[in-house]
Amino acid sequence: MTVTIWHNPRCSKSRQTLALLRERGIEPGIVEYLKTPPRADEIETVLDMLGMEPRDLMRRKEAAYREAGLDDPGLGRRALVEAMTAYPVLIERPVVLAKGKAALGRPPESVLEIL
Repeated sequence: MTVTIWHNPRCSKSRQTLALLRERGIEPGIVEYLKTPPRADEIETVLDMLGMEPRDLMRRKEAAYREAGLDDPGLGRRALVEAMTAYPVLIERPVVLAKGKAALGRPPESVLEIL
């Protein structure tokens, strides 16, 4: 089984989720999304897999969110997804992908349901 994690090594939830996977013998592909941001189409796919809208996957308390004017309710899905590619710090983490499904590791144990 191929498992991928959108990982931020500075985030405790991301580190906990990675440790949880490894405890279960799973060595995921690690994408440090701050260094290698996902493309817009990848974010769209993950949003669909999660059943979320862009703002549901965004860290709305980040300064970049306000500074980029992303709190504007008139912004559409495409603009918000593009903002996540431009400002990957806005992407909530970690996201785990496995078996054609995605899960947000908040709490870390929530990713177990897709494995």
